[in-house]
Amino acid sequence: MTTRRTFLEKSLLITSALACGALRTASAASQPPFTGIIYTASNPGKWSEKVGSHAPQIHVDGRKVTITTPHPMSQDHYIVRHTLVLNDGTVVGAKTFFPVKDTKAISTYTLPAEYKAVWYATSFCNLHDLWVTEGLQ
Repeated sequence: MTTRRTFLEKSLLITSALACGALRTASAASQPPFTGIIYTASNPGKWSEKVGSHAPQIHVDGRKVTITTPHPMSQDHYIVRHTLVLNDGTVVGAKTFFPVKDTKAISTYTLPAEYKAVWYATSFCNLHDLWVTEGLQ
């Protein structure tokens, strides 16, 4: 179980970084990259009724970024992970949630000093895929 969980965590981390890099390079006139794989509040795809409980909500206080996903945390349906990724693909941090012990999906990170660009908050649901919210420092 630990090896499988480690594999899944690393796979999500790599996918999040790659996805955020692709979001950065997409042109405004083109179809969003990874449609049907990565979801946003403005591009929820087949999960349009899930935006409120799955798209990561962000709160910024100086360099401190808090990611909240207002999603129930049950054994069968829960938020697996949050990740904060900089515009260049650098992962600031990630938190894996465990439905047995975590009752809420909330995580906090600190942006690097002097960082003044776009960054991405990700939230991964075990049933409803990867969601991304863009932030700007």
